[in-house]
Amino acid sequence: MGERAPLWHRVPDLAALELLLAVARLGSLGRAAAELGISQPAASGRIRTMEKLLGVPLVERSPRGSRLTRAGALVTDWARRVVEAAEAFDAGAQALRADRDSRLRVAASMTIAEYLMPGWLIALRAARPDTAVSLLAGNSQFVAERLLAGDADVGFVEGPALPPGLDGAVIARDRLVVAVAPAHPWARRSAPVRAEELAATPLILREEGSGTRQVLDDALGRHAAPLLELASTTAVKAAAVGGMGPCVLSELALTEELSTRRLVEVPLADVTLTRRLRAVWRPGPHPAGPARDLLALTRTPTR
Repeated sequence: MGERAPLWHRVPDLAALELLLAVARLGSLGRAAAELGISQPAASGRIRTMEKLLGVPLVERSPRGSRLTRAGALVTDWARRVVEAAEAFDAGAQALRADRDSRLRVAASMTIAEYLMPGWLIALRAARPDTAVSLLAGNSQFVAERLLAGDADVGFVEGPALPPGLDGAVIARDRLVVAVAPAHPWARRSAPVRAEELAATPLILREEGSGTRQVLDDALGRHAAPLLELASTTAVKAAAVGGMGPCVLSELALTEELSTRRLVEVPLADVTLTRRLRAVWRPGPHPAGPARDLLALTRTPTR
């Protein structure tokens, strides 16, 4: 006995079943076609295709209208159950979409969470006032781990490369700055600091796994020498302002300290500290719903 054809080869599609139900209700193929927004020739063709698929006549046509055959009446009863099941399926899918669109879980690296995310979330609230947003903040490695574990819908990281196992897109570029307190000798020197000297100098740094640390290590070609390793941008700035040593942080994070001269930028001779800011998500379809809207806002200036 040969294999049976797949079910979708043997059962009429929903469009045909809905047309048959409309003919049964309205008693006219023409009125049924008008109700469904298709032409009468298209409706006739759809009925003929369904009759050929099932191997029985379903509709008798006459100048007075259209009526179901005995087989057509029986098929209509079955069709009604299929369409009702499809309506239940659609309602369930809408409920899932509504749940998805009512919440958004974001994971972001510290610099982005502290200095860019607030503006994005204010704009998102204006566009989607009913969406509840939760934010997880950590270093770039933490963000990647949360996404891969399914604890976040979309993430934002800093660094030279896309984290393994994730899809993403570059949304901006950022510059890292070496900064010292005004009393530090580097604040008064006339010659820029070279990469070799920077690599040999103990620095106040973010912890390993942060995008800032990755970019610095890549630019120097080796691991930077840590004087202190701190898990937050605020702690790094406080230590540098207190005169403990040079720090390396995003220009975004140092705007206020540099403008008030609580810290002084140190010019560099032969090293460029730039990085890409990326939106990241799990492999598969591009983020939808509020995650898609947030991604669109990241490309819009917020300040």
